[in-house]
Amino acid sequence: MATPPYARWWLRIATFLAAALAAGSAGYWGLKLTSPALEPSTSKLVLPSLSAPSPTVIARVLGGGQLSPAATSAVVMDSGSSRFKITGVVAGKNDQGYALIAVDGKPARPFKVGSQVNDTLLLQSVNKSGAALAASLDGPIAFRLDLPKFEPL
Repeated sequence: MATPPYARWWLRIATFLAAALAAGSAGYWGLKLTSPALEPSTSKLVLPSLSAPSPTVIARVLGGGQLSPAATSAVVMDSGSSRFKITGVVAGKNDQGYALIAVDGKPARPFKVGSQVNDTLLLQSVNKSGAALAASLDGPIAFRLDLPKFEPL
């Protein structure tokens, strides 16, 4: 009696799987016996808490207070006021975030949306292209500070 041709494939597949299992087992035990034993670490992993970043950290990340006078003069200003220069923003959802603004030529400081920038103006909103200053959060925008446009070389 002859065996059907498809019956030989099951035998070949079973032989291949047994050989693969033997090769895998030999490789595992070979690596296990030749590698140095590692002792489990007794130290515990401590993850930092994910709290809101402080304005000074944001200022450092965006380079606030580190620009030379020549570099800050290249920052694009809004035509509404020459007293304010914006050097960076961190914009979140709903126009919330921080902006690095230099006032009267002083080093740039971080301002959160809603905080006073000077005696009469506060930071009303922030988006990815700049910031808006106004007398109040609900009032009309006094003027916008736009970030410089990126121009590839």
